[in-house]
Order: sequence, then structure tokens, then C-alpha cells
Amino acid sequence: MSLSLNQWTTKRWSVAEAVDGCVRHGVEAIGLWRQDVAAQGLAESARLVREAGLRVSSLCRGGFLTTGSAEALDDNRRAIEEAAELGAACLVLVVGGLPGVVPGEPLGAGADRDLAGARERVAEALAVLAPYAGERGVRLALEPLHPMYCADRAVLSTLGQALDLAEPYPVAQVGVVVDTFHVWWDPQVFEQIARAGARIASYQVCDYLHPLPADVLLGRGVMGDGVIDFGPLTRAVLEAGYTGDIEVEIFNAEVWAADPDEVLATVKERFAALIG
Repeated sequence: MSLSLNQWTTKRWSVAEAVDGCVRHGVEAIGLWRQDVAAQGLAESARLVREAGLRVSSLCRGGFLTTGSAEALDDNRRAIEEAAELGAACLVLVVGGLPGVVPGEPLGAGADRDLAGARERVAEALAVLAPYAGERGVRLALEPLHPMYCADRAVLSTLGQALDLAEPYPVAQVGVVVDTFHVWWDPQVFEQIARAGARIASYQVCDYLHPLPADVLLGRGVMGDGVIDFGPLTRAVLEAGYTGDIEVEIFNAEVWAADPDEVLATVKERFAALIG
């Protein structure tokens, strides 16, 4: 099992710094974020990764498809093209919450409460984007998020829901993300991991902290600092046939404030102890 550093685990690092950090720490793969790639330059980011001999385990992120807007489709087409140039193993799709519900802001009068309609618009968008991605050799990876994010970030809350959306498409076009933070609670998670099989496009790990911070987006911890039992989840993913990189993705204010080299050293230690 090979460790991949999701760039936002060491959020203070640019693409160039994160690539250099991976090389210095002996990490063979990296998960990139579109805004950081844009800041570095797409062609330059691709060159840095290629010359360092790293794999790009994922590009984050496309998605936010619940409005059904042409602008959202256009942005996702651009994301697919970026993933193709980077040679990313997948483009992660965070599909979006209810239209008009903004993360971290009070609920406004324009909030749309039609959850079924939001999910239907995701399915409609996927019908457009999956063939576009397939033509460019890019695999879309639907990421279900913990139900606490359903209103504002992802109307897909379970691996089963993500698989239902993915199944009409070839495995090479549409897969799913198994992220321990988002799926550990699901009583059907092992059944759905087995069902996913070759559709697992990415396995992301971090811990679920208790108690959660006021900003629940930042409730991810280094493995071993929270409540998740990683052994059974990792065994299930491997038994389902997953052979890709295992990406450590942590959103945490204290982790982000720490020295990135120290963070990566700790991540490697915990990965070896609890995952690999």
C-alpha cells in the first residue's frame, strides 16, 4: 500500500513545495487541488509532478452540480481537462448541496429545500460529464460526504447512493471515493465497499475527531487521534480489489498551522502503524 499526500493536509505548501516535500519524505504520490494548481500554473504543476516521478492520485475537485447551471458544467469540463493534463488517477466530484444554501452562512430566503430535485440534477449532469471525461481518459470519482454536509456540500451521503449514480457508466468513466471520515458511521459500509469493487477510484483516510470543532469542516484528524477503526475499513477496500494509492486528506486548523514537514513525518508514522 502506497501513501499519497493530499495537498491540503499540508495546506501551507504550494504545489512546488508539496512536490518537494513528497520527494524528501519518500512519498510516491500526491493529491492536488485545482486552486493551488492554478496558482502554480497548470503546465508547471504537471511538469513538477512528472519530473519528480510522482503519481497524481486525485485532483480535487469538480462537482457542485445541484443548480443545473451551464456554468457548473463548463467548470467541470475545465476540471476534466486539467485532470487529463496532470495525469490524475481521478477527478473527485463533491456534488454540491441544496441550491442557495451556502456553507457557513445563515439560511437565506432563496434556499431550495427540494432534496430529490437536487439529486436528480446531479444525475443529469453526470450524463453529460461522464462521456466527456471518458473521451479524455479521465475517471470521475463521486464522493459521498457525511450527512452533516448534505445541506451545503453534498446531497450524496452514502456510498450506496454514489454507487447507484455510478452504475450506468463504464467503470473506467465513473467510480467512487471511499473516505473514512465520511463513511465510517454507515451500517452498510462494508456491504457497499464489497459492492463497489472495481469502482473504487480513491481511498482517502483521516480520523473523525470527537468532539468536533465549531467548524465541522475542520473535524478531520491524523489517524489515531479520533474514533475510526481503520483496520476493517482498509481490509474491506483491499479485498474489494483496490490497488491504488491511499491518500491522507486532513482538514484541521492545528495541523495546517504546524510545520508541514513535521505533519508529513507524523502522517507517515501513523500510516505505517494504522493503515499500511
